Amino acid sequence: MNKLELIAALKTEANISKAEAAKVVQMFFDNMAGAMARGERVEIRGLCSFFVKEYKRYTGRNPKTGEKVTINPKKLPFFKSGKELKDRVDY
Repeated sequence: MNKLELIAALKTEANISKAEAAKVVQMFFDNMAGAMARGERVEIRGLCSFFVKEYKRYTGRNPKTGEKVTINPKKLPFFKSGKELKDRVDY
């Protein structure tokens, strides 16, 4: 399911216009992204959680040349599925 399919499903289920559904979906994603940008954890009980993992600077290796490379500190988003989602998928 992609964003357009999600909007169409919300439009049908909630019996609202496509523009309203698109606005709701965009607000949802914007608020999730904003919370994660502030370093907050986003948890949707029974479905999943999103969190930001911080990595310190480390020395890596260029796979083509074998040369050592310094990797700068970074933050990456992670997704963890909840138990109910796991059970639903693995019926």
